[in-house]
Amino acid sequence: MELTIIIDYIIISIIASMAINSILRNYAKKYNFLVALPDRSRKFHKRPTPMTGGVGILVSLLITGKLYIDLNNLNGYLPDFTFQLMLVSIPLLVLFLIDDFRGLRPSLRIIIQSLLTIYMIFSTDISLQSVGNLFGFGEINLGILSIPFTVFCVVGMMNAFNMIDGINGLCSGCAMIALLLIGFHSGLIYDSMLVLIIGSMIGFLIFNLRVFGIKRGVFLGDSGSNLIGFWVAWSAIYASQNAVYDVQPITMIWFVAIPLLDCIGLIFSRIKKGKSWSSAGRDHIHHKLMINFSAEGTLLILIIITLVTGLFGIYISNNASTLTSLILFLTYGFIYYVLAHYGSLIATKKLNKNV
Repeated sequence: MELTIIIDYIIISIIASMAINSILRNYAKKYNFLVALPDRSRKFHKRPTPMTGGVGILVSLLITGKLYIDLNNLNGYLPDFTFQLMLVSIPLLVLFLIDDFRGLRPSLRIIIQSLLTIYMIFSTDISLQSVGNLFGFGEINLGILSIPFTVFCVVGMMNAFNMIDGINGLCSGCAMIALLLIGFHSGLIYDSMLVLIIGSMIGFLIFNLRVFGIKRGVFLGDSGSNLIGFWVAWSAIYASQNAVYDVQPITMIWFVAIPLLDCIGLIFSRIKKGKSWSSAGRDHIHHKLMINFSAEGTLLILIIITLVTGLFGIYISNNASTLTSLILFLTYGFIYYVLAHYGSLIATKKLNKNV
Protein backbone atom coordinates (compact mmCIF):
# COMPACT_ATOMS: atom_id res chain seq x y z
CA MET A 1 0.00 0.00 0.00
CA GLU A 2 1.46 3.36 -1.05
CA LEU A 3 1.69 6.32 1.33
CA THR A 4 -0.87 8.33 -0.66
CA ILE A 5 -3.36 5.46 -0.39
CA ILE A 6 -2.68 5.22 3.34
CA ILE A 7 -3.50 8.92 3.69
CA ASP A 8 -6.70 8.45 1.66
CA TYR A 9 -7.89 5.63 3.92
CA ILE A 10 -7.04 7.62 7.05
CA ILE A 11 -9.08 10.59 5.77
CA ILE A 12 -12.05 8.33 4.93
CA SER A 13 -11.95 6.68 8.36
CA ILE A 14 -11.65 10.07 10.11
CA ILE A 15 -14.77 11.34 8.34
CA ALA A 16 -16.67 8.13 9.08
CA SER A 17 -15.61 8.19 12.74
CA MET A 18 -16.61 11.85 13.14
CA ALA A 19 -20.05 11.19 11.67
CA ILE A 20 -20.68 8.08 13.77
CA ASN A 21 -19.36 9.62 16.99
CA SER A 22 -21.57 12.66 16.43
CA ILE A 23 -24.67 10.50 15.93
CA LEU A 24 -23.94 8.30 18.95
CA ARG A 25 -23.16 11.31 21.11
CA ASN A 26 -26.45 13.01 20.25
CA TYR A 27 -28.36 9.77 20.87
CA ALA A 28 -26.69 9.25 24.26
CA LYS A 29 -27.46 12.82 25.35
CA LYS A 30 -31.04 12.67 24.18
CA TYR A 31 -31.87 9.39 25.96
CA ASN A 32 -29.42 9.79 28.86
CA PHE A 33 -27.67 6.62 27.72
CA LEU A 34 -24.04 5.87 28.67
CA VAL A 35 -23.46 9.33 30.13
CA ALA A 36 -20.67 10.01 32.64
CA LEU A 37 -21.76 12.39 35.38
CA PRO A 38 -19.31 14.83 37.03
CA ASP A 39 -17.52 13.36 40.05
CA ARG A 40 -15.35 15.74 42.06
CA SER A 41 -13.50 12.93 43.84
CA ARG A 42 -11.35 11.97 40.82
CA LYS A 43 -12.91 13.23 37.58
CA PHE A 44 -12.29 16.63 36.05
CA HIS A 45 -15.21 17.09 33.67
CA LYS A 46 -17.94 19.49 34.73
CA ARG A 47 -20.69 18.43 32.31
CA PRO A 48 -22.48 15.11 31.75
CA THR A 49 -20.51 13.53 28.90
CA PRO A 50 -21.42 10.50 26.72
CA MET A 51 -19.07 7.50 26.99
CA THR A 52 -19.76 6.35 23.44
CA GLY A 53 -16.27 6.84 22.03
CA GLY A 54 -15.38 3.15 22.02
CA VAL A 55 -18.59 2.27 20.18
CA GLY A 56 -17.99 5.04 17.66
CA ILE A 57 -14.42 3.92 16.96
CA LEU A 58 -15.37 0.26 16.47
CA VAL A 59 -18.44 0.94 14.32
CA SER A 60 -16.37 3.30 12.17
CA LEU A 61 -13.65 0.66 11.86
CA LEU A 62 -16.11 -2.06 10.84
CA ILE A 63 -17.73 0.14 8.18
CA THR A 64 -14.47 1.43 6.70
CA GLY A 65 -12.99 -2.06 7.04
CA LYS A 66 -15.78 -3.45 4.85
CA LEU A 67 -15.04 -0.70 2.32
CA TYR A 68 -11.33 -1.58 2.47
CA ILE A 69 -12.09 -5.25 1.82
CA ASP A 70 -14.40 -4.53 -1.11
CA LEU A 71 -12.06 -2.01 -2.79
CA ASN A 72 -9.09 -4.36 -2.49
CA ASN A 73 -11.02 -7.50 -3.50
CA LEU A 74 -10.17 -9.19 -0.21
CA ASN A 75 -13.46 -11.03 0.26
CA GLY A 76 -12.39 -14.50 1.34
CA TYR A 77 -8.73 -13.43 1.46
CA LEU A 78 -8.64 -11.28 4.57
CA PRO A 79 -5.74 -12.34 6.84
CA ASP A 80 -6.99 -14.54 9.66
CA PHE A 81 -5.34 -12.31 12.28
CA THR A 82 -7.18 -9.22 11.04
CA PHE A 83 -10.51 -11.05 10.85
CA GLN A 84 -10.21 -12.50 14.35
CA LEU A 85 -9.07 -9.18 15.83
CA MET A 86 -12.17 -7.46 14.46
CA LEU A 87 -14.39 -10.37 15.50
CA VAL A 88 -13.14 -10.42 19.11
CA SER A 89 -13.46 -6.64 19.33
CA ILE A 90 -17.25 -6.90 19.21
CA PRO A 91 -17.83 -9.03 22.36
CA LEU A 92 -14.99 -7.16 24.07
CA LEU A 93 -16.77 -3.86 23.52
CA VAL A 94 -20.16 -5.25 24.54
CA LEU A 95 -18.86 -6.82 27.76
CA PHE A 96 -17.03 -3.67 28.82
CA LEU A 97 -20.07 -1.55 28.00
CA ILE A 98 -21.60 -3.43 30.93
CA ASP A 99 -18.65 -2.16 32.97
CA ASP A 100 -19.53 1.38 31.87
CA PHE A 101 -23.17 0.81 32.82
CA ARG A 102 -22.88 -0.93 36.16
CA GLY A 103 -19.22 -1.50 36.94
CA LEU A 104 -17.59 -4.93 37.04
CA ARG A 105 -15.43 -6.40 39.78
CA PRO A 106 -11.70 -6.20 38.95
CA SER A 107 -11.44 -9.99 39.10
CA LEU A 108 -14.27 -10.38 36.59
CA ARG A 109 -12.68 -7.81 34.27
CA ILE A 110 -9.41 -9.76 34.30
CA ILE A 111 -11.26 -13.03 33.59
CA ILE A 112 -12.99 -11.45 30.58
CA GLN A 113 -9.72 -9.96 29.30
CA SER A 114 -7.95 -13.30 29.73
CA LEU A 115 -10.63 -15.36 27.98
CA LEU A 116 -10.73 -13.03 24.99
CA THR A 117 -6.93 -13.14 24.76
CA ILE A 118 -6.91 -16.95 24.95
CA TYR A 119 -9.47 -17.07 22.14
CA MET A 120 -7.21 -14.84 20.00
CA ILE A 121 -4.23 -17.08 20.68
CA PHE A 122 -5.96 -20.29 19.64
CA SER A 123 -7.94 -18.81 16.75
CA THR A 124 -4.88 -17.21 15.14
CA ASP A 125 -2.09 -19.48 16.43
CA ILE A 126 -0.19 -16.31 17.34
CA SER A 127 1.40 -15.67 20.72
CA LEU A 128 4.59 -14.33 22.27
CA GLN A 129 6.68 -17.38 21.47
CA SER A 130 9.97 -15.47 21.57
CA VAL A 131 11.28 -12.40 23.39
CA GLY A 132 14.20 -12.14 20.98
CA ASN A 133 17.92 -12.18 21.67
CA LEU A 134 17.35 -10.35 24.93
CA PHE A 135 20.60 -11.08 26.75
CA GLY A 136 22.97 -11.52 23.83
CA PHE A 137 23.17 -15.33 24.12
CA GLY A 138 20.73 -16.15 21.36
CA GLU A 139 16.97 -16.04 20.87
CA ILE A 140 14.89 -16.88 23.94
CA ASN A 141 11.92 -19.10 23.12
CA LEU A 142 9.23 -19.27 25.78
CA GLY A 143 7.92 -22.74 24.96
CA ILE A 144 5.07 -23.76 27.28
CA LEU A 145 5.21 -20.32 28.91
CA SER A 146 4.20 -18.66 25.66
CA ILE A 147 0.43 -18.71 26.24
CA PRO A 148 0.38 -17.56 29.90
CA PHE A 149 2.99 -14.88 29.14
CA THR A 150 0.91 -13.61 26.20
CA VAL A 151 -2.21 -13.47 28.38
CA PHE A 152 -0.24 -11.59 31.05
CA CYS A 153 1.06 -9.03 28.54
CA VAL A 154 -2.26 -8.41 26.77
CA VAL A 155 -4.26 -8.15 30.00
CA GLY A 156 -1.58 -5.89 31.43
CA MET A 157 -1.66 -3.63 28.39
CA MET A 158 -5.46 -3.40 28.44
CA ASN A 159 -5.38 -2.32 32.08
CA ALA A 160 -2.50 0.09 31.47
CA PHE A 161 -4.44 1.97 28.79
CA ASN A 162 -7.61 1.85 30.88
CA MET A 163 -5.78 3.33 33.88
CA ILE A 164 -4.10 6.11 31.85
CA ASP A 165 -7.50 7.28 30.55
CA GLY A 166 -7.80 10.16 33.00
CA ILE A 167 -7.73 13.32 30.88
CA ASN A 168 -9.06 14.04 27.41
CA GLY A 169 -6.86 12.75 24.62
CA LEU A 170 -4.30 10.91 26.74
CA CYS A 171 -5.30 7.27 26.30
CA SER A 172 -6.19 7.53 22.62
CA GLY A 173 -3.26 9.88 21.94
CA CYS A 174 -0.72 7.47 23.48
CA ALA A 175 -2.33 4.56 21.63
CA MET A 176 -2.31 6.38 18.30
CA ILE A 177 1.39 7.21 18.63
CA ALA A 178 2.14 3.60 19.63
CA LEU A 179 0.26 2.23 16.61
CA LEU A 180 1.97 4.68 14.25
CA LEU A 181 5.39 3.73 15.61
CA ILE A 182 4.59 0.01 15.43
CA GLY A 183 3.20 0.40 11.94
CA PHE A 184 6.01 2.41 10.38
CA HIS A 185 8.87 0.72 12.24
CA SER A 186 7.71 -2.77 11.27
CA GLY A 187 6.07 -1.95 7.95
CA LEU A 188 2.76 -3.33 9.22
CA ILE A 189 1.00 -0.11 8.30
CA TYR A 190 1.56 -0.76 4.59
CA ASP A 191 -0.30 -4.07 4.41
CA SER A 192 -2.98 -4.04 7.09
CA MET A 193 -6.07 -2.22 8.33
CA LEU A 194 -3.99 -0.45 10.97
CA VAL A 195 -4.54 2.83 9.09
CA LEU A 196 -8.29 2.48 9.61
CA ILE A 197 -7.86 2.05 13.36
CA ILE A 198 -5.69 5.17 13.50
CA GLY A 199 -8.14 7.18 11.39
CA SER A 200 -11.11 6.08 13.51
CA MET A 201 -9.25 7.14 16.65
CA ILE A 202 -8.46 10.57 15.17
CA GLY A 203 -12.17 11.06 14.42
CA PHE A 204 -12.94 10.28 18.07
CA LEU A 205 -10.15 12.57 19.31
CA ILE A 206 -11.75 15.53 17.54
CA PHE A 207 -14.76 15.16 19.85
CA ASN A 208 -12.78 14.04 22.89
CA LEU A 209 -10.65 17.20 22.69
CA ARG A 210 -13.81 19.27 22.16
CA VAL A 211 -12.69 20.82 18.88
CA PHE A 212 -16.33 21.70 18.15
CA GLY A 213 -16.97 23.12 21.60
CA ILE A 214 -17.16 22.02 25.23
CA LYS A 215 -20.76 20.84 24.87
CA ARG A 216 -19.86 18.30 22.20
CA GLY A 217 -17.36 16.20 24.19
CA VAL A 218 -17.19 12.39 24.11
CA PHE A 219 -15.35 9.94 26.39
CA LEU A 220 -13.92 6.51 25.58
CA GLY A 221 -15.39 4.80 28.61
CA ASP A 222 -13.91 1.55 29.95
CA SER A 223 -15.17 -0.14 26.80
CA GLY A 224 -13.14 2.15 24.57
CA SER A 225 -9.93 2.17 26.61
CA ASN A 226 -9.92 -1.64 26.92
CA LEU A 227 -10.57 -1.97 23.20
CA ILE A 228 -7.68 0.35 22.35
CA GLY A 229 -5.33 -1.44 24.75
CA PHE A 230 -6.30 -4.77 23.15
CA TRP A 231 -5.52 -3.44 19.66
CA VAL A 232 -2.16 -1.98 20.68
CA ALA A 233 -1.11 -5.17 22.46
CA TRP A 234 -2.00 -7.46 19.57
CA SER A 235 -0.49 -5.14 16.94
CA ALA A 236 2.79 -5.25 18.89
CA ILE A 237 2.64 -9.04 19.25
CA TYR A 238 1.81 -9.61 15.58
CA ALA A 239 4.60 -7.34 14.36
CA SER A 240 7.24 -8.71 16.76
CA GLN A 241 6.42 -12.40 16.21
CA ASN A 242 6.14 -12.32 12.43
CA ALA A 243 9.40 -13.01 10.59
CA VAL A 244 8.22 -10.79 7.72
CA TYR A 245 8.55 -7.65 9.86
CA ASP A 246 11.77 -8.56 11.73
CA VAL A 247 11.12 -6.42 14.83
CA GLN A 248 12.54 -7.13 18.29
CA PRO A 249 9.87 -7.47 21.03
CA ILE A 250 11.88 -5.23 23.40
CA THR A 251 11.44 -2.33 20.96
CA MET A 252 7.66 -2.49 21.39
CA ILE A 253 7.96 -1.70 25.09
CA TRP A 254 9.42 1.71 24.26
CA PHE A 255 6.27 2.55 22.27
CA VAL A 256 3.97 2.05 25.28
CA ALA A 257 6.35 3.31 27.96
CA ILE A 258 4.08 5.92 29.59
CA PRO A 259 0.94 3.75 30.08
CA LEU A 260 3.10 0.77 31.07
CA LEU A 261 5.28 2.57 33.61
CA ASP A 262 2.33 4.47 35.07
CA CYS A 263 0.46 1.19 35.57
CA ILE A 264 3.43 -0.63 37.13
CA GLY A 265 4.28 2.31 39.38
CA LEU A 266 0.68 2.62 40.61
CA ILE A 267 0.34 -1.08 41.36
CA PHE A 268 3.49 -1.11 43.50
CA SER A 269 2.60 2.19 45.16
CA ARG A 270 -0.95 1.15 46.04
CA ILE A 271 0.06 -2.29 47.31
CA LYS A 272 2.76 -0.63 49.43
CA LYS A 273 0.09 1.60 50.96
CA GLY A 274 -2.19 -1.37 51.63
CA LYS A 275 -4.67 -0.37 48.92
CA SER A 276 -6.17 -2.45 46.14
CA TRP A 277 -4.19 -2.15 42.89
CA SER A 278 -7.45 -1.42 41.05
CA SER A 279 -8.72 1.27 43.43
CA ALA A 280 -9.55 4.64 41.93
CA GLY A 281 -7.50 7.66 42.90
CA ARG A 282 -5.68 10.79 41.79
CA ASP A 283 -2.24 9.24 41.88
CA HIS A 284 -1.60 8.80 38.15
CA ILE A 285 1.20 10.61 36.35
CA HIS A 286 -1.27 13.04 34.76
CA HIS A 287 -2.76 13.91 38.15
CA LYS A 288 0.72 14.66 39.48
CA LEU A 289 1.61 16.87 36.52
CA MET A 290 -1.66 18.76 36.89
CA ILE A 291 -0.44 20.11 40.22
CA ASN A 292 1.67 22.54 38.17
CA PHE A 293 0.17 22.36 34.68
CA SER A 294 -3.24 22.63 33.05
CA ALA A 295 -4.95 19.55 31.61
CA GLU A 296 -3.98 20.69 28.11
CA GLY A 297 -0.37 21.30 29.17
CA THR A 298 -0.22 17.90 30.87
CA LEU A 299 -1.56 16.19 27.74
CA LEU A 300 1.00 17.92 25.55
CA ILE A 301 3.88 16.99 27.87
CA LEU A 302 2.93 13.31 28.04
CA ILE A 303 2.26 13.02 24.30
CA ILE A 304 5.65 14.56 23.50
CA ILE A 305 7.36 12.24 26.00
CA THR A 306 5.54 9.25 24.45
CA LEU A 307 6.67 10.19 20.95
CA VAL A 308 10.27 10.99 21.90
CA THR A 309 10.54 7.81 23.98
CA GLY A 310 9.24 5.70 21.09
CA LEU A 311 11.60 7.30 18.58
CA PHE A 312 14.49 6.77 20.99
CA GLY A 313 13.51 3.10 21.20
CA ILE A 314 13.69 2.82 17.41
CA TYR A 315 17.10 4.52 17.40
CA ILE A 316 18.41 2.07 20.02
CA SER A 317 17.02 -0.93 18.13
CA ASN A 318 18.82 0.20 14.97
CA ASN A 319 22.13 1.04 16.63
CA ALA A 320 22.54 -1.17 19.71
CA SER A 321 21.92 -4.66 21.01
CA THR A 322 18.66 -5.85 22.57
CA LEU A 323 20.48 -6.15 25.90
CA THR A 324 21.45 -2.49 25.71
CA SER A 325 17.85 -1.61 24.88
CA LEU A 326 16.62 -3.58 27.91
CA ILE A 327 19.15 -1.96 30.27
CA LEU A 328 18.32 1.51 28.99
CA PHE A 329 14.58 0.90 29.35
CA LEU A 330 14.97 -0.34 32.93
CA THR A 331 17.09 2.73 33.68
CA TYR A 332 14.45 4.93 32.04
CA GLY A 333 11.76 3.23 34.14
CA PHE A 334 13.69 3.83 37.36
CA ILE A 335 14.24 7.51 36.53
CA TYR A 336 10.56 7.83 35.60
CA TYR A 337 9.47 6.34 38.93
CA VAL A 338 11.79 8.58 40.96
CA LEU A 339 10.69 11.74 39.14
CA ALA A 340 6.99 10.81 39.21
CA HIS A 341 7.01 9.87 42.89
CA TYR A 342 9.39 12.32 44.54
CA GLY A 343 8.72 15.13 42.09
CA SER A 344 5.03 15.04 42.95
CA LEU A 345 5.81 15.03 46.68
CA ILE A 346 7.92 18.18 46.30
CA ALA A 347 5.23 19.84 44.17
CA THR A 348 2.51 18.91 46.68
CA LYS A 349 4.49 20.30 49.63
CA LYS A 350 5.16 23.48 47.69
CA LEU A 351 1.48 23.80 46.83
CA ASN A 352 0.39 23.24 50.43
CA LYS A 353 2.93 25.79 51.62
CA ASN A 354 1.52 28.43 49.30
CA VAL A 355 -2.08 27.79 50.30
